Amino acid sequence: MKKANTTKFMYDIGALAIVRTESFNRASEIAEGCIAGGIPVMEMSFTLNNAGEIIQQLKEKHGVSLCVGAGTVLDSETARHAVLKGADFIISPNFDLGVAQVCNRYQIPYAPGCTSFTEAVEALSAGAAFIKAFPISDFYGNQLVKVLKTPVPDMPILASGGITLDNLDEWLKNGVDVCGFGSLLTKGTAKEIEHNAKKIAEIIKNYR
Repeated sequence: MKKANTTKFMYDIGALAIVRTESFNRASEIAEGCIAGGIPVMEMSFTLNNAGEIIQQLKEKHGVSLCVGAGTVLDSETARHAVLKGADFIISPNFDLGVAQVCNRYQIPYAPGCTSFTEAVEALSAGAAFIKAFPISDFYGNQLVKVLKTPVPDMPILASGGITLDNLDEWLKNGVDVCGFGSLLTKGTAKEIEHNAKKIAEIIKNYR
């Protein structure tokens, strides 16, 4: 039930931090702010070579209080490496069947980036837990979620790019399931991150 439980946990929280740092201390500081603010979900980007090691260290330090996954996973080799380091989920800017198969094999939620409806349906058929609206959410905004869900109402959407405290409620109204945040949940001190996380969590809770 690992995949199902993690997928539900991510949906229930409704947001995650998109983290890019080579410093474990900084990653842990971000994690502490997110956990305290009620958004205990983090994506560590594999644009950095030591992302796997940071994931492993975060899991060792924070345990079950933090759900931490791997982002920018382009291929099955990186996916398996991330899983072996303890990643709870895999997020990609692209859809790759090999990554989908690794995630299914290890029962890890997979959220591939899809730029067309056909690609999104193919990803769902391959077992994707969420469809990441990327990078098209930057161009089409929150209306994109409604467009994707009109023909497939149960398509689970993870959107990142262009989501702010001021427009989060519009994304939620249009049906987004999980929202990714960069600077709001990664910049500043742990206290400042906690403050922003609490605001995000409150908006999501009030809507749902």
